[in-house]
Amino acid sequence: MQRRFMLAAGATAPLALAAPLAAPAIAQTLPELRWRLTSSFPRSLDITYSTSEYMCRMVGEMTDGRFRITPFAAGEIAPALQAMDAVQSGGVEMAHTGGLFFTGKNSALAFSTTVPFMLNVRQQHAWFFHGGGNEMLNAVYKDFNIHALPCGNTGNQMGGWFRKEIRSAEDLKGLKFRVAGLAGNVMQKVGVVPQQIAPGDIYPALERGTIDGVEYIGPYDDAKLGFNKVARNYYYPGWGEGGAIFHAFVNLQRWQELPPAYRAAIETASTAATTWMLAQYDWKNVDALYRLVAEGVQLRAFPNEVIDTLYRATGEVFAEASAANPQFKALLDSQAAFRDRHYAYHQVSDYAFDSMMIRLRRQQGR
Repeated sequence: MQRRFMLAAGATAPLALAAPLAAPAIAQTLPELRWRLTSSFPRSLDITYSTSEYMCRMVGEMTDGRFRITPFAAGEIAPALQAMDAVQSGGVEMAHTGGLFFTGKNSALAFSTTVPFMLNVRQQHAWFFHGGGNEMLNAVYKDFNIHALPCGNTGNQMGGWFRKEIRSAEDLKGLKFRVAGLAGNVMQKVGVVPQQIAPGDIYPALERGTIDGVEYIGPYDDAKLGFNKVARNYYYPGWGEGGAIFHAFVNLQRWQELPPAYRAAIETASTAATTWMLAQYDWKNVDALYRLVAEGVQLRAFPNEVIDTLYRATGEVFAEASAANPQFKALLDSQAAFRDRHYAYHQVSDYAFDSMMIRLRRQQGR
């Protein structure tokens, strides 16, 4: 019996050694795809640009290299502010950008990034992923042949750089100021001349005096772009952007053609990239702000009178946009209801904890 077993084993062993390892059935059925992604950000902005690299790399790793997306920086395939057009037309399969750059196409797109005096980062993520935000926004993006997925968040942004000190709302009048999205409409209401300029082109405009100030993201990126070399007054809070979500745009037809496993890979990678970007900014903004202040930058809070004026102007912009655009009104109503209900919770959780910690640190002289 033992001899027969050994002979049988010996007879089959060479066949077993010769047989190749079978690939999983799912891997054999999935196609090999090569896509391109155009970013709205230059390579010099390492967090925003490398977020797209991170997302693309994860998709490749999750699909064993069968689905590869190659990212390109702003201008390498399409100009920064034409990323949406490139995806809509099918010139590229994907883009990494912010919806607020394209509010001229539809004011409702502002909600896919941020609108003034609305949601903080925690609230944004809750609304997008569990409050129906993604579904509502993709109903808007469908009109542009795009499917959009959150892919990055900058966190709360700063109020911006000004050549001169802002003591009152009157000081804003006549300023040429780089600002994106709906915040530009609000600033226009109070006399500012808003300028939408691609990230890589902001510093030359500030240096030449084409603009008097700029709002971009926060200390880390702002220092990399050199704004502090020209404008020394750095204001907070970022009333226009409590948090700013970027998106991965996918050509809708190409998205619908993807195997479900590849769609899941993009969704998973984009969600991971959202956390990755936020953590990067929370880590790097701290040291950057300390360095800027040490170098003589004047860190200033907007006077309450300025904030109140901007808040009233925001209400006017919201009312006008809602009257002109039902999609804008639906998104505003959804976000505002979500914000108002959730702030009651955050007042007794995050805000209470932060206030407690600030008080205790002050008592200890920190």
